[in-house]
Amino acid sequence: MIAQNAKTSKEQSQTADTFGFKWSKRDTYESEAFKARTEQWLLERYCGGDRPKLAAMLGEGRKVILDAGCGASYSALLLFGDLLAQHEYIGVDISSSVEVAAKRFKEHGFEGRFMQNDLMHIDIPDESVDMIFSEGVLHHTDSVEEAVGSLSHKLKIGGHFLFYVYVKKSPVREYTDDYIREQLTPMDNEQAWEALESLTKLGKTLGDLNTTIDIPEDVSLLGIPKGKIDIQRLFYWHICKMFYDKNMDIGEMNHINFDWFRPLNCIRSTPEQVRAYCDQAGLDIEHMDIQNSGITVVAVKR
Repeated sequence: MIAQNAKTSKEQSQTADTFGFKWSKRDTYESEAFKARTEQWLLERYCGGDRPKLAAMLGEGRKVILDAGCGASYSALLLFGDLLAQHEYIGVDISSSVEVAAKRFKEHGFEGRFMQNDLMHIDIPDESVDMIFSEGVLHHTDSVEEAVGSLSHKLKIGGHFLFYVYVKKSPVREYTDDYIREQLTPMDNEQAWEALESLTKLGKTLGDLNTTIDIPEDVSLLGIPKGKIDIQRLFYWHICKMFYDKNMDIGEMNHINFDWFRPLNCIRSTPEQVRAYCDQAGLDIEHMDIQNSGITVVAVKR
């Protein structure tokens, strides 16, 4: 393992602590229901549900995949699957979760190289990587723009950069989410996890109602569009993040809420900003998927 870089900011140190804690709680993300949902989500956004498209991006021969912010290598194992046996995998994370990642890789029968390091200071040569994968990570750095630029230096010309970042939400939810994040700041991780459980249970109560309402016209002042919407989704997208999935238990749903609320760094970007970051980093966007939750990009280094 490589020690955490001494230049790490206070916010990044808190991020490291947060995700080291989160990924250590394996019982909150290892169920078949959780994995199936995540795998489907990843495949739809990055390759239209067609995993062979991912293999085509990598091309022939043994390639180098850099998982920038690997966590427990959860997303990489689900998205790449057996492709990981054909290529060299490097997992880098600022947190101690790399230890969990190394263990999980071994359990799946794959080999990988793991580093605990700030993403801005990865000790690998420039233009040495064929693909960078960064699922839900860059928004937890001090600057999405700087992270995209710094990581792109590691990518070979013609290499692919796959990443997902949070998108700006409706104004009430932007306010509420930041308010909750502020309330959690003085707590330790266990306290924050427990504090979020009541919110998670409220999300479940709303979801279990299985009730749809019809909003008669756009509420432009609040960013709420007209049309039919499940009451839980109305709260989730426009008032406060309270994740719900009928196939998950409270611990699994709390895992997702904790992931959102606990890190001090939680940057939301607009599609225009993401396009500008890519252009400045010498990346041509091949595919951009924009959803209420975030922006998925598949780009090529020119």
